[in-house]
Amino acid sequence: MPDLLPDLLPSVKIETGPQPEFAVIWLHGLGADGHDFEPIVPELKLDQSPAVRFIFPHAPKRPVTINGGMEMRAWYDIYFTGDSGAETFKGNQDHIKESAKQLTDLIEHEVASGIPPNHIILAGFSQGGAISLYAGLRYDKPLAGMLALSTYLPMPETLADEGVPANKTIPMFMAHGLQDATIPIAVGKATEEKMTQAGHNIEWHQYPMAHSVSTDEIQDISVWLKKIFNK
Repeated sequence: MPDLLPDLLPSVKIETGPQPEFAVIWLHGLGADGHDFEPIVPELKLDQSPAVRFIFPHAPKRPVTINGGMEMRAWYDIYFTGDSGAETFKGNQDHIKESAKQLTDLIEHEVASGIPPNHIILAGFSQGGAISLYAGLRYDKPLAGMLALSTYLPMPETLADEGVPANKTIPMFMAHGLQDATIPIAVGKATEEKMTQAGHNIEWHQYPMAHSVSTDEIQDISVWLKKIFNK
């Protein structure tokens, strides 16, 4: 059911059992919506794990420069610079900060509902993964983990000053497709390498796929989540 609280992003919510002990806030990619990853919940096969509340928020609609100014659901406007490496993709910094604040508000809503921060996982694909990384590394209480798929860290130059110790060493799952033509794997790998060098606890995976999610990837995500849920 959509969350109708006026100060929060409208969201799809799925609970794997009564009285959830954990929450996963999962952000979709550019042009999709909160229903995009809804079907993944049963595929994760979490029957033997504590009950989990999955929250799939809808990004606001806005014009997107990289897609010719077409209006679509987007966590931030983005454009292509033509450069190489992780700086190929430039996002509107105000939009990134705004979306990160909205994600933080969702975290705080779950905390107020009785799920502590160290039982909350931030997850996201592509643009959604970028916002999850940006917000999670700046959140001032330890989270349970972060899941970043086919993505990169936006505004990496600000992390040294804005990152907080609370979430520097929590478990992180990063994955990318070897044939990804939308966000080349070199971009995601550059983020992983820089963050690993900075002391972050990253489990890296790569798969023979394009800008998508594969069955093998879902199985690996399931294993990773179960480690956290069943500690």
